[in-house]
Order: sequence, then structure tokens, then C-alpha cells
Amino acid sequence: MKKNVCVQPLFFKGAIKIIGFALVGLIQLPGVELIPSALAQTASQNSKTSKAPQIKQKTAIQSSKQSGIKLRENSLNQPSKSMSLNPELFKRIEGEYSAAGGSNLDYRVQRGCLRRSYNEESLPSNLGLEDRNFNDFFRSQTKGFFDRMRGNCIPYALALGSRNRFESLSIMNGPLQDAKTEIWTFTPSAAGSFLIQQDYLKEESKRFTEIELPLSDVLYDPKKVGDKLPVELVWELNSVIKQIYPEESNALENTNSIVRLIVDFGDKEHWAQIWAAEIIDPTSKEVFSSAFWIERNDIPGAFYTASGESIERTFWTNPLSYRRISRGVGSVRASMKKVAPAKNGVATAAAPKQRYRTHMGIDYSAPIGTPIFSVATGKVVHLGYSGAFGNLIILEHPGNYRTYYAHLSNYNVELEVGNEVRRGLEIGYVGSTGRSTGPHLHFELRKDGVYVDPYAPTTQLDLWNMRESDSGLLTREILLLGTPLKN
Repeated sequence: MKKNVCVQPLFFKGAIKIIGFALVGLIQLPGVELIPSALAQTASQNSKTSKAPQIKQKTAIQSSKQSGIKLRENSLNQPSKSMSLNPELFKRIEGEYSAAGGSNLDYRVQRGCLRRSYNEESLPSNLGLEDRNFNDFFRSQTKGFFDRMRGNCIPYALALGSRNRFESLSIMNGPLQDAKTEIWTFTPSAAGSFLIQQDYLKEESKRFTEIELPLSDVLYDPKKVGDKLPVELVWELNSVIKQIYPEESNALENTNSIVRLIVDFGDKEHWAQIWAAEIIDPTSKEVFSSAFWIERNDIPGAFYTASGESIERTFWTNPLSYRRISRGVGSVRASMKKVAPAKNGVATAAAPKQRYRTHMGIDYSAPIGTPIFSVATGKVVHLGYSGAFGNLIILEHPGNYRTYYAHLSNYNVELEVGNEVRRGLEIGYVGSTGRSTGPHLHFELRKDGVYVDPYAPTTQLDLWNMRESDSGLLTREILLLGTPLKN
């Protein structure tokens, strides 16, 4: 059976309003502006034909720079300063950074469609939430919301933390997604009260596009996927799907299962991004697994499953498509030192004494020339030769994180210090330069100058743990971008 890729426009949210605990009145749904059919058809055709990777570069400069690179100012008019060294970039503190105390390790999400009843305003209690203050607040704010319900059930996504602590609740006015769809998200506020965020779906979306791809192509045929997505999204999609692929259904690729994507193809102002990925049975519409992207301002964004599990740790330890860990953190041989003769002049055997040094970083064995990818969006702060590191690239990421890629044989020729690069960009190639005994990539992750062992089970970073401020974003995206629940 011939299976073609289907690209469709997606309904998207409109105005967002935040209401504090003291506000009681309900804000009415604004009128939905319909896009004329001719304009809608043009927008859809543009989305379908947008196969070429988008280029992020500064305004009013024409360039042939490839996808995933944003040029630094005046980079086209000045020679590269890639060999300039900044000592602060190489200041390394040996130790392990752990933020386990501030992470929410018990975070979990429940999703469903609650059958409608006469006491809909008691929905939190029906879901098991016994917070009286929140229940009273919910009841006072949602009287008009339930008047606009459609269908016989109420879609919801509820997030709970440690000891069933309320994190966020998103509800939708019926399982239909069209111009009349509303999504309301409730979250606790820092002041001890509660907030509401109201999202409205428009009939047409200029930002998001819905795409369906055969699962087998995503797993095994990146060339076909590359015809529909920018190259860095192909790498990202393959990584996401391999992580959420249900182990108990290891023969799904031999079926007609599809991958449903919600994609923002980006423009000169922002990167292309996958916002939702689901593995679906096209006949029954059963969702086997899914992941959603959460955008954050102070640290890099992250992918989370519909149950609230982060899959970011694997991204931050996956700089190669082909990889084999040859050496991790620990002691390695440094040099042989001979023992000095005795002071009384009596000749003694010069027995060699082995010295060791601490090896900070992960070594990935791979053939020379193997492509290396940026593990996260960041800025190039070093590009050049650096002693024992050999040819080295250092990327700086939001939240005072840096990643190091050492012993390279060569770099992406379009990279310069000051460029911003997107996750999944091919930044260099495996080599054996510097203090190296064979072809491999030496990779490091540092936080505030402190080396972090990303494979240590005790390492818990805000990069890959759900924070309280992120909870409402996830439950909202699950309802907003996930496959509609059955009515």
C-alpha cells in the first residue's frame, strides 16, 4: 500500500489571559476571526512546499549559510577570530554537580475525558483533588466555561507532584478541536493562590503544521523524512521516536503505524521546532506513545512524554549518531616516572612509578570523519585548537551550561565564534587531534564551570526535570497539540 505524507494546517491558540485568585469574573471568548478560504489554501500550500531548511541569520543580510546557524554581528565582513583563547572557557572544577534537591522527581500526569454530569464544577474533587481552596476557586471561575461545553465528556490533563501535590490542571470544553475550542489551565501561584491561563483555538494556524509520516521511514529511512523536514529536525525526530518507542510493541515498524507531528517550520526570527510527536495506529487512532516540547526562557527547552517523563538526558549525551563509549569518568594513566636513586650513592633499580590523572568527560569511539551534532541550541564561544583538547568546539547554553567537543578532525566550515546554532546541527567531525590515542570524540557537560557526569544516576539537572513553573505548559500542550480524545 502506498502511503503518502499528509500535511494539514492545525488549529492554534489565540489570546492568553492570566487571572489572579482575587479575580472572580469570567472573561468571555472573543470573536473568532475566520480566514478566507483563498488565503487559507495559500497558507496550506506554502506549508506543504516548505521543504528547504530555514536559515536563521541577521536581518537584511543575504547569505548561503546552512540551516541551524544564526550569524554573529558583522561575521560576513570580518575575519574569523576562532583561534582566540579565553581562559575562563577552560577553567574546569573537578567534582559532580547535582541539583537533585530542587528537582521534582515524583511528577506525573493523568489524562482522560471525564463523563459529563450535573456537578461539573466539582471536577477537581472527582479527579481526587482534596484541596478545598482550589476547589472553591475552580468552582467560582468555571460557571460560564461549562455553559459552552460540547460533547459528552470533559478532556483534562492533571499533573501531580510529590505526595499528590497539585501542580497543574488543564481542561477543554469538549473533545472537538475547532474555532470554538477553549483550553483553561490552572496552576498554583507563588503567593499561595491560583492562576488561570485561557487559550482559544483559531480556525487556521500560520505557525503550526500537522504532518503524518510512516513510522518505518522515521526509524530507518531518514532520506524520505528529509524531504519533509529541515535536516536538524530529522536528527531530532529520530532521537525522540527511538526514546518513546514502546518496548512492548517492538514490531510496530512492520505495521502501518504512523508518526503524527506538530511542526513549526520557523523563520528568520526563530528556529524550526517539533512541538509534538505521537506514534499512532491510523485505523483505531490509538496513541502508543508521545512527546511534547516545552519552551523555557531561562534554560534550554525540553521534550517530555505525556506522563511527564523527561527524555532530555539522552539528548544531552547523544552527540553522535554512531557511538560507542570507550571511556567515562575516572582515573587514566598520565605518564611513567622513574624513582630517583638513594642519596647515599648506592645504586638502586630505577623502578617506574605509574602516575594517574582524573579523566573528566565521556569518550565516544567512532571512525574519523563521523559527524558530530550539537546536543542543544547554543552559542559558539570557542572554535579552534586548544592543547590536549586538540581541535575543540565549545557551545554555551542558557542556564550557565557549556558543552565541549574535543579532538575533532575538522569543523563545519560555516561555523564562527559568535554564531548561534540549533540542536541537531552538524558542527564537526570525529578525529584524533591533541592528546589522543585514537579516533574518538571527547565530550563534556559543565554547569557554572563544574563538570557534570551526565550518566551518573545521582545527577539531576533542571535541564531534564520537570519544574513547577513548567507543569502548566505541559498539561496545556497535551490537550492543545495531542490527538483529540474520543468523544
